[in-house]
Amino acid sequence: MAQGLKNKTIFITGGSRGIGLAIAKRAAIDGANIVVAAKTDQPHPTLPGTIHSAAEEIEEAGGQCLALKMDIRDEAQVEQAMDQAAEHFGGIDVLINNASAIYLADTLSTPMKRYDLMQQVNVRGTFLASQKALPYLKKADNPHILTLSPPIDMNAKWFKGHCAYTMSKYGMSMCMLGMADEFKDDGIACNSLWPRTLIYTAAMKMVGDIKPENCRDERIVADAAYEILVRDSKAFTGQFLIDEDVLKEAGNSDFSQYNLGAEDDLIIDLFLEP
Repeated sequence: MAQGLKNKTIFITGGSRGIGLAIAKRAAIDGANIVVAAKTDQPHPTLPGTIHSAAEEIEEAGGQCLALKMDIRDEAQVEQAMDQAAEHFGGIDVLINNASAIYLADTLSTPMKRYDLMQQVNVRGTFLASQKALPYLKKADNPHILTLSPPIDMNAKWFKGHCAYTMSKYGMSMCMLGMADEFKDDGIACNSLWPRTLIYTAAMKMVGDIKPENCRDERIVADAAYEILVRDSKAFTGQFLIDEDVLKEAGNSDFSQYNLGAEDDLIIDLFLEP
């Protein structure tokens, strides 16, 4: 089993803010090498953070960081970013498929532009980033692909009301399901991670009338991701994991430090039963 993430190179898509940045900062505490690959290299009009501000936070936390401007929809850019990351740090040990687009609307209210964006970023982006990282992961000692996507439940209620979004997120999980078996002999772990409750990210602030007191902060997902990434990749793959369950298995049963409100006010995340 790997001992911590010191000197491990972790490539994170869309890691300039939110859960991706939180995972990066948690790994940085161990002295990991972080590659933040995202589109935002200039300040966004409504969302905080750029790849450069993320790099500063990561290095302050104790890691080394390479900030790369990358559009997850562009194959050439993704391939080039993987090559740059491997050249800069001497390889890639972990891929975090964090980049995601969300548009919660029913079928008649979903513009095809939004549908296409979710398919391109979520499903295609996960498949593409994984495909381009795999040649490097095959050379790593304890290689992991971790994708921020939900367990697959084919109950129609999870599709009703936001069919396009559900298909795109389940597509990410299906990538992990297939790749886990495909690359099992290479010792590459392919797992999905999803939060039990809503997480109050910058993106969440723009989705409906969600209040902070109904959510947890990103650190719970980051701590769960850490526990996954230090496990033996050969023995732990093909799993749909929930942050709470991962931390409980690691011996942590007090989640109050992550709550932004009272425990009873927390909202269970989409795709999960109460």
